[in-house]
Amino acid sequence: MIEQDLKVLEEKSIFIIREAGMKFKNVAALWSMGKDSTAMLALARKAFLGKMPFPVIHIDNGIDFPETYKFRQDLAKKWKLNLIVAESEIKPDLVGSACCGKNKPETLKQVMSKYGFDALIVSIRRDEHGIRSKERYFSERDKNFRWDYKNQRAELWDDYASKLDDGGHIRVHPLLDWNEIDVWRYVKQERIPVNPLYFSRDGYRYRSLGCTHCTLPLKSDAKNVSSIIKELKTTTDEERSGRSMDKEREYVMARLRALGYM
Repeated sequence: MIEQDLKVLEEKSIFIIREAGMKFKNVAALWSMGKDSTAMLALARKAFLGKMPFPVIHIDNGIDFPETYKFRQDLAKKWKLNLIVAESEIKPDLVGSACCGKNKPETLKQVMSKYGFDALIVSIRRDEHGIRSKERYFSERDKNFRWDYKNQRAELWDDYASKLDDGGHIRVHPLLDWNEIDVWRYVKQERIPVNPLYFSRDGYRYRSLGCTHCTLPLKSDAKNVSSIIKELKTTTDEERSGRSMDKEREYVMARLRALGYM
């Protein structure tokens, strides 16, 4: 896994976050309590002098891990986050899994409408999944949350102009250029708190975090950030190999993201 210049990555991410703050009237950030979205919040705080200037949304299906809920509570208090918790219903979903498929975007739609958010900062990375590699830094969604990934505006020379359709919003992706090991190196450098489930217990740890219904631990002896970084330099396993595979298939993820999945 290639290690990139953290300073360059950080500067670009902060620039994108600040651009979002200037371009849009009502911005929010999506927080899953995973390493990526937590690092994204840390970058936003760094961009705005140690304060998180935007509301933070957690789409909660009620079946996250106990450690995840405690982490949410503790960090929201420590960082003084304006946290919006939106409860997502678990019901049959013909596109993805019942817990984390199309149901979560439906809940997010309601939150975006209620608060009138016109931009949403999300922590996806290009290297996570083939369909996510098609995203732009500023990516348009229509009023129905649909994403036309086959017809997107070019972003050249840091020109991130985006047209906001009536009732639609913009997805802002400050971590697009990062990879998994970059995030962990940044967590170590900045001493960013992370969910304890990432660290090995009894020979297993969670490498990618979802809820209790769609996430499995992987064999690992990595008990701290340094050992995770060392492990990532030699592993051949996919980062999301412990996630529900019905959702991870290319055509399913493409359909989910076109419908507004995070």
